[in-house]
Amino acid sequence: MRFARVWIVVLVAAVACREGSSSQREKVSNASTPAPRDAKPAAHADHQDQPNVTPPSNPIVVPTAHPDTISHASEYAGSAAPVDTNETFDGAAQRKRNRARLAADTSPVHMLVGSSARELGEQSCAAVVPKADVATPILLKPNLGGFDWFRDPKSNHGDNGVTGRTTDPEFVRGVIHCLKARGHTKITVADGFTGKATDWDRLVKVSGYATMAADEGVPLVAMDDDGVFDVQGEKPGKPVAITGMEKTSVPTLLMPRLLAWHLQHGLYISLPKIKTHRYAVFSIGIKAQQGTVFYSDAAPAFHQRGRTHKEIGKALKLVKAKAPGARAVYVASLEKFAQRMADVLEVEAPDVVLAEGAPAMSGDGFGQLFPSVERVAIGGTNVVAVDRVGAQFLGLWNNLELAKELGGHTTSPLLEVAAKQLGIDITAPKVIGSGASLLDKPRPYHLIGMANFVVRGDGDSMLANAGVADSQVPALPPSANQLRAKQIAASAAPKIDGGDDAVWDTAPALPWSTNWRGEPVGINTTVRALWSPATADAPATLYLRWELDDADLAAGNTDQTRPIDQERIDLYVEDCVELFLTPDPDQPMRYFEIELGPYGHYFDLTIDRAAKTAAARSVASWSGGLRIGTARDAAQKRAVIEVAITAPDIASALSVGASLPIGLYRMEGRTPRQYLAAFPTNTPKPNFHVPSAFGRLVLE
Repeated sequence: MRFARVWIVVLVAAVACREGSSSQREKVSNASTPAPRDAKPAAHADHQDQPNVTPPSNPIVVPTAHPDTISHASEYAGSAAPVDTNETFDGAAQRKRNRARLAADTSPVHMLVGSSARELGEQSCAAVVPKADVATPILLKPNLGGFDWFRDPKSNHGDNGVTGRTTDPEFVRGVIHCLKARGHTKITVADGFTGKATDWDRLVKVSGYATMAADEGVPLVAMDDDGVFDVQGEKPGKPVAITGMEKTSVPTLLMPRLLAWHLQHGLYISLPKIKTHRYAVFSIGIKAQQGTVFYSDAAPAFHQRGRTHKEIGKALKLVKAKAPGARAVYVASLEKFAQRMADVLEVEAPDVVLAEGAPAMSGDGFGQLFPSVERVAIGGTNVVAVDRVGAQFLGLWNNLELAKELGGHTTSPLLEVAAKQLGIDITAPKVIGSGASLLDKPRPYHLIGMANFVVRGDGDSMLANAGVADSQVPALPPSANQLRAKQIAASAAPKIDGGDDAVWDTAPALPWSTNWRGEPVGINTTVRALWSPATADAPATLYLRWELDDADLAAGNTDQTRPIDQERIDLYVEDCVELFLTPDPDQPMRYFEIELGPYGHYFDLTIDRAAKTAAARSVASWSGGLRIGTARDAAQKRAVIEVAITAPDIASALSVGASLPIGLYRMEGRTPRQYLAAFPTNTPKPNFHVPSAFGRLVLE
């Protein structure tokens, strides 16, 4: 049952709040009447002769709100979206103003580091948001969407499907506190969504926005013509016609009434989440504008957002079918999306962008998320400059690995097209603030693309993009996400006995002491790798040595009564190490799992997460062709595990220059049970089976 929505009217002389009819409805209050139509905020000297959008007679206040989920690429049938021709917005004039303002705005981008999202919200607002008259109405637009859908935390390791994809409500709270400290009272939080109004109610409850808005007494609004927000109260989601768009790539673009009002008479602040995006490469200020998009092609207008990237459906079908030229079609669809978003941005550019990265997210932006080590906020008054700095922070600026996948684009086409169209030089924007030094060296990057590609690295490869001669590139330590295997002759192979064979000293060491979340736990592990090519007498072989410190061998966490010459099923419940290896990087969901215990126990199997049946997803009959040797020192709490792997599936993948996805893990102790990972998976609960989080085994 949908409970009736009740609009709260707050008068200037007296405050009268009326809660919704449902006891579940959070109360939102403390809004105030927008400034008269002729009132111009001090920060908006460029807002002259604005278009004709009727000013609301009462404040826009709603007790609930609604998300911007991933837009669907399908076309929508139906009649044209109803538009009130009495309310129009002069798009040509607004585009002219925005082009002039952004081209002239060379102010620095502020990059801050902090300990919490709320702190970063307050600090970035204080540093970036221009001072305005306290009567200025302010629209805050967070990322209240950009997720596949809700998830049941009970069956998804605590993941509700929303957190990490949307702007942290505490960051928004911090911005609100900053604005209130300046005397502002006319603050509205709003975004667009593509779901039902009841799903919006669910979103704001799950995400924490309903509680935050109620605590702060600010209205929370969905800018949608969903049958609720476009017809009740001051109709914030009602579509407004935009004139002067005929020659753009979005000639049928409309605008939510609430946004049109603030572009005329207020301050529009975008609060996007900093994250990679499986299609757009990354989603910050430019991509966030998709949440404001309406089209008049059919009704309801907010259901037409998918038209911005309507070519993607065809492109993905070709990619899935592995059709010739599929990637080129995919890239072309992305370029068209970029052009449309640039035209949207030109008419709807926010006055300020405060991007939340507390933490920022790498991965695909939806189902596979990998948080940044640092907690940052990136802010400025030029949305394109903010995106440029955000791209560099994510490691997706001037990235040659990305260019190999996207037809030469070394960053997001959205950034490239917007910068060119608006005449903004993004070569080297000025960056200031406590986090500016994070950009002094190449950044790690991790993007999982929709077109079946993964771009991942620790930043080393980006040095090649800097125009520096090879002789000038400084020597770098082994990559944090790579295990390098030195090639040796078969005759020089180490003895697999756990001893201190000198050949192991020639292999690069990969030390780590982190758990699956990437948190240091003080339990040290070191892994080394060697490999030998095939000879007439021996197959190609991969050798690994695990040196385990802090191994509590006396605790009895290994069942020593079991034979070591037979596979030990359920070895993972005891102290052990695990190796996951993917022989074909083009099939990331198929890999081998090898479990090894400190007394020589083992278990090996194949995993194929793309298989259609449960039996095919896990096959224990596979043999790694293992030779295992171990050594232990209980008094020193130290153990060594060595293994030689000769399985044909793995041997055939061993060649000079090969870069194979690999996972390296260790399980230690009982209370507490430690789940350790060289390449953290960052899942809510311990989970090693995350192929997108694997590191790389590089064969030298």
